[in-house]
Amino acid sequence: MQHDKIVIFDSGSQYTQLIARKIRELNVYCEIVPYYKQIELTSDIKGVIFSGSPHSVRDTNHPTLPVDKFYGKIPILGICYGAQYLAQYFGGNVSPSSYREYGRAMLHVIEKSNPLFQNIENSSQVWMSHADSVVELPKNFTVSAKTNDIPIAAFSDIHAKIYAIQFHPEVYHTTCGVQILKNFSLNICQCNPSWTPDSYIESTIREIQNQVGQDRVLLAISGGVDSSVAALLLNKAIGNNLVAIFVNNGLLRKNEYEQVLNTYEQLHLNIIGIDASDEFLNNLKGVTDPEQKRKIIGKTFIEVFEREAQKQNNVKWLAQGTIYPDVIESVSVNGPSATIKSHHNVGGLPDKLNLKIIEPLKYLFKDEVRKVGKALQLPEIILNRHPFPGPGLAIRIIGEVTQENVLLLQEADSIFISKLKEHKLYDKVWQAGVVLLPIYSVGVMGDERTYERVIALRAVQSTDGMTADWVHLPYEFLAEVSNTIINQVKGINRVVYDISSKPPATIEWE
Repeated sequence: MQHDKIVIFDSGSQYTQLIARKIRELNVYCEIVPYYKQIELTSDIKGVIFSGSPHSVRDTNHPTLPVDKFYGKIPILGICYGAQYLAQYFGGNVSPSSYREYGRAMLHVIEKSNPLFQNIENSSQVWMSHADSVVELPKNFTVSAKTNDIPIAAFSDIHAKIYAIQFHPEVYHTTCGVQILKNFSLNICQCNPSWTPDSYIESTIREIQNQVGQDRVLLAISGGVDSSVAALLLNKAIGNNLVAIFVNNGLLRKNEYEQVLNTYEQLHLNIIGIDASDEFLNNLKGVTDPEQKRKIIGKTFIEVFEREAQKQNNVKWLAQGTIYPDVIESVSVNGPSATIKSHHNVGGLPDKLNLKIIEPLKYLFKDEVRKVGKALQLPEIILNRHPFPGPGLAIRIIGEVTQENVLLLQEADSIFISKLKEHKLYDKVWQAGVVLLPIYSVGVMGDERTYERVIALRAVQSTDGMTADWVHLPYEFLAEVSNTIINQVKGINRVVYDISSKPPATIEWE
């Protein structure tokens, strides 16, 4: 099934992914492409959006947008930099703002009949962020809306179906933003809202079958949402020709290997469980550097996976749980971001095993993966599972990873997670875990002095992991968790709570 779509040209704005996510929430498919990408105007493209940018249209080497390819053929929406570019392209004038408007502003709609502003209340709150302003409109364009400080907050050439707004409709602070994107996508572009989990499942299964045929497919499965949803899609498409491999690296949560393996078996997946705990822990002996830990775990995983893969016959494909933000990042305007820490994945395996790659989730955002998982009836224990780092507890043990440290951390972590669930807080937290610190603390238990380990509790709220705020868990809850851990886990006598946000801190300590 071919879906109508909106194409978003990205000029480097930090908000571009938000635009795409908001439009997809309207069940309209959209794609993000770099501003320099050459694309052909096909029948499924119903409109284009030129997003914001850190650049100014007055810069010598500012991003150049392909207006001429779409002008007069399909509707165009310019947002912030995109709006300024359209103004300049058609002969208007853009100058440095005499009043730099940043943050909340009140929008006053001038053109009440403008289709972009249908059902928009006057004096709606919008979010501004710009150092330039359109001070003179091109010929045939009219002012659609203003704010108290900006006389041209939106402008249009309704006959040519060109619309431009100076504010950001995609951010939470713009209260009418979803309605504006709905007006553009559904009313002006007349997109059919057919982008639903069920339609995605149906079309993806068909694509997998056409792509793979009778070949067998390998998938490294982790117990997380992405790889589990990929496994269910592949299983529906090719059944037992999918070989899912679940490796226990000895760094999972308490009893997680057995629980997850049992869940996959109940889903009738063709799954192979490999307990390689000793191999991973032996390779980590004496290692304290976090980046070195990650590399050793990644290398060991490849070796274990490769050994098992070579036992399988007629395998031609390697499936990966790549999701759309990963795809966008690989072709981002400014290139992939600087490495803060290496990611644990199956990089290197396709070349080693001479396999072709299949990525059934590569067009989905994280929240869409969960929706597809729900439609596929993925059990709640996996569907709503918090993100868990690939290297597992190794990067929550500051210092050397030993069997003793792993067991200590597993016990404390199990109490924290179970208490979050017991108090109905688990689903209100994006990610939670315990960090074992490399320090000892003096304590008193009964009449005896103790000298035992310190742990840090971590709980954050986020949407995509790019930024995160620490969660204000109730003091009474934290006290209960602390008391339970100290009383039940021999070797820990002090509990602290991490109240650092990202940035400047990262979610994980290593």
